[in-house]
Amino acid sequence: MKKVPMPSSLRLTNDGDLEFLFIGTGSAFVKENFQNNLLIVKGEDHLLIDCGTRCPEAFFRYKSNILNVKNIFVSHSHSDHIGGLEELALMHRYATKTRPNILITDEYKEVLWEQSLRGGLSYGEVGRSKYGESKDGYLTFEDYFNQIKPKEIKGAPRPFWEGNIGSINVKFFRTMHMPDSVPSWKESALSFGVLIDNRILFPTDTRFDKELLEWMEKEYTPEVIFHDCQAIVGGVHASIVELQSLDKSIRKKIWLCHYGDSFIDFDAKKEGFGGLTLPAVYYNFGR
Repeated sequence: MKKVPMPSSLRLTNDGDLEFLFIGTGSAFVKENFQNNLLIVKGEDHLLIDCGTRCPEAFFRYKSNILNVKNIFVSHSHSDHIGGLEELALMHRYATKTRPNILITDEYKEVLWEQSLRGGLSYGEVGRSKYGESKDGYLTFEDYFNQIKPKEIKGAPRPFWEGNIGSINVKFFRTMHMPDSVPSWKESALSFGVLIDNRILFPTDTRFDKELLEWMEKEYTPEVIFHDCQAIVGGVHASIVELQSLDKSIRKKIWLCHYGDSFIDFDAKKEGFGGLTLPAVYYNFGR
């Protein structure tokens, strides 16, 4: 893996290498380093994983525009992961009159629309739904997004799907994020992690899930794991203490992300991790 600083502006294409650029690496309420949203670039293809409240602002600060995003994957419905999605959708509809692609299951599409997006997006126009089957004459999910339906992968120890965004292969799976009062991913609210090109693992937001990490290591042996972390044990993210309990061979692959503002001085390498993930850096994994 090579680290390449972002040039004068954010780019969404390259010469064919697989690259990860974290729009931000911070936790939900950070004031620095933006929120933990990820842009994947490979040749002429790109995929934005999550569009949090500050994601459109981050694109502006990086001398780009959220309108440049054509492909999206949403990991779960917390505001630091979907808070900017309404802005993205509205700008595409009224500025470019296009619908970005979104890789999403039917189940989560309904949850995302009915519980998060509908209030701000459906009532802008009446009697104008073009793509969806509107029951009340208002706009629908399909008026804003083009759904790419994934294929379910059978035989995995938890729900597992696969889809392609151009040359980017995305496998995604249930994670154990929230609430922290339930014992496993089975009782948890819908949330998803991703495995990209069978090479790079990004569980997005999850509590400590040793079972998941060991399964991924056995089945796919990822080159790098970008893992969320927090300083204390408890809550809805894995803690440093818990991650330190992992086998050394797994721990050295882990690059920590989704951290608080005060965490930037944490010496991840000294603690046996691969490093601390930084925003506005292209992590290049070659071809």
